[in-house]
Formats: sequence, structure tokens, C-alpha cells
Amino acid sequence: MTCAADEAFYNPLGVVHGGLLCTLLDTAMGLALHTLLPPGAGFSTIEIKVNFLKPVRDDDGDLRARGRVTKRGSRVTFAEAEVRDPSGSIVGNATSSLLVFDPPPTAQTPQGNHLE
Repeated sequence: MTCAADEAFYNPLGVVHGGLLCTLLDTAMGLALHTLLPPGAGFSTIEIKVNFLKPVRDDDGDLRARGRVTKRGSRVTFAEAEVRDPSGSIVGNATSSLLVFDPPPTAQTPQGNHLE
């Protein structure tokens, strides 16, 4: 996934706020897990550890995030991601654990006596 980081994302120091990178990293890891889940299943991030490796400015160009699952468990999955600038430099990376939710039970028609 990509994101155009512009001045709207700047912090008071004049660089893109780390929250934008954290969001990109978290989303990339979540999407990587999502590709492995059955229809209807969900997930939520349990924890995330982010490294900010290089400041980003609006003239750096589009950021590209890529995530992957490193260990798929039945309830907890581990993932990692990185964000690169157009020159290929890694500007941030992260690891995360995510909780997997089962799909909701299929709605069934009630059996027995009922009014129509």
C-alpha cells in the first residue's frame, strides 16, 4: 500500500508525524493477516512495536508499506512490516501480535412452532 505524506501530517518539528508511519505499518500487518483468514473472521492488534528509522518530509514522495505474517497461530498471529520511501530506504519498521476472532455463527432459521 502507498501513502502520499504531505504537510498535513507534519508534527511541530516539521517532519511527518510518527503516527502516520505507525498507521501504515499496523494496516500493512493487518492486511497481511486478513489474506489468511476465512470469510467473516476478524482480528485486532494486541501490541505493536515501531522503529522510526529516518525522518520523512512531504517532498520525499510516496511511502510504500509492505507487511507479512511471520507466525500464524490459531488465536494469536505475529507479523512484521516496513515502510520505504521512493529511493528504497526503510523509514520505519514494526512487529506486531494480532488476536484472531472466529467468524460469527451462521444465522439459522428457528425450528419448531413459530408464527408467520
